[in-house]
Amino acid sequence: MVTFSVSLVCLLLGYLIYGAVVERIVRPSRSAQMPCYTKRDDVDYLPMPAWRVFLIQFLNIAGTGPIFGAIMGILYGPAAYLWIVLGCIFAGAVHDYLCGMISVRQGGISLPEIIGNELGPTMRIVMRVGSLVLLVLVGAVFVTTPAELLDKMTPDKGWIFSGSFWLVAIFLYFILATLLPIDKLIGKIYPLFGLALLLMAVGICWGIYTKEGWIPELTDAPFTSHHPKGLPIFPMLCVTIACGAISGFHGTQSPLMARCLTDERYGRPVFYGAMITEGFVALIWAAAAVKFASVLPGEPGATAYEKLAALGGPAVVVKEISEGWMGAVGAVLAVLGVVAAPITSGDTAFRSARLIAADFLQLSQKSIWKRLMLCLPLFLITTGLFFLDFNALWRYFAWTNQTMACFMLWAAAVWLTRRGYSCWVAFVPSLFMEVVSVSYIIVAPEGFGLPLPLGIGAGVALMLLQGFHFLKYIYKQPKK
Repeated sequence: MVTFSVSLVCLLLGYLIYGAVVERIVRPSRSAQMPCYTKRDDVDYLPMPAWRVFLIQFLNIAGTGPIFGAIMGILYGPAAYLWIVLGCIFAGAVHDYLCGMISVRQGGISLPEIIGNELGPTMRIVMRVGSLVLLVLVGAVFVTTPAELLDKMTPDKGWIFSGSFWLVAIFLYFILATLLPIDKLIGKIYPLFGLALLLMAVGICWGIYTKEGWIPELTDAPFTSHHPKGLPIFPMLCVTIACGAISGFHGTQSPLMARCLTDERYGRPVFYGAMITEGFVALIWAAAAVKFASVLPGEPGATAYEKLAALGGPAVVVKEISEGWMGAVGAVLAVLGVVAAPITSGDTAFRSARLIAADFLQLSQKSIWKRLMLCLPLFLITTGLFFLDFNALWRYFAWTNQTMACFMLWAAAVWLTRRGYSCWVAFVPSLFMEVVSVSYIIVAPEGFGLPLPLGIGAGVALMLLQGFHFLKYIYKQPKK
């Protein structure tokens, strides 16, 4: 319980202290021209209150990641606490804040254009393709996940309320949310769902302090994997818990809110703050999952991690904890929070994909027919993905996700350097994420399946090479 409590405090201090450091480097201005005014089209570019922008940003980036990822990540042991806290403060929140602020400074441009402006035309093309692939994967994953959850939660009445029914219903909602102006549907329902997700997290946190059970401490062999399948902590944990620590998907979402922000000074609470809030959610669910599982009956001598793994997946864990700790209220919040979270990330994934395509085609989005023209191919591709294996989709999404975070951090480091700002807040986490991405694809079963030492060695070697070239780049820049 001590480690969990200290971790919560560290996240808060991270926002107050390190968030202020990063903000001071970027130097937000009260008088800056904001894209919501200079490019207003009342579809994607329009001013919105800061509190509403925060809740939309939080739901955009949350998805099932900080819940499902944290539940799967805590199987590795207390190292999950360290990754959530350190990753969130020094990598994830920095990534989201810099992406949002760079987009604001450059007229609300999308992630591929940000990276292309800083890393060159080749990377611009790579990121345009990579971003669209990632967002279509997110859309497919976040249609099937809530559809399966709703199928389990509703009575069997033939096709009505079946998995296929929910799949079609959610997909139709995605189409509407992608095409309509952001304040017509997303702007109205997101605050409600955001509050539901936060209330659920508060209720689960109360249960952590009041219910019986065992929670791991950092003194419980933090650097030894406790995973029932013996999977190594690094790099597996850093990919398993993405949205609760750092996620490249967030880089596609921050520009959405950069187009609605009315003052640069709101950037820290909206972008950095939403990521810290997501870290709180991840910590709460990681601790709750182990504590709940620790008091369940099981095989003689079974650990809490083994009992948790035997429950049948994160969706079952969420349902059991919500109902067991909060009763009928918990069941309602579980539906609103756990089902709404992926839906509200899936719809903005398609919206981001539309805007990325519109940016590189230089196509105005004021006309709904032009929006529809861009969306139809995306929806057709997604429909085909529904027939693929969900687990395979998720694994490839996870690796692509962290690789994109690495590229965004490199672009942010270059952007800071060119303007004479301190680049270390982006440079250091970019090096770490490069090792994560390279080593994971080398050792993971869906990658090359090679030995772990080889994967880590290749990741470190590439990190040193890339770091050396970047330091040379810094040295050549004129002093400002």
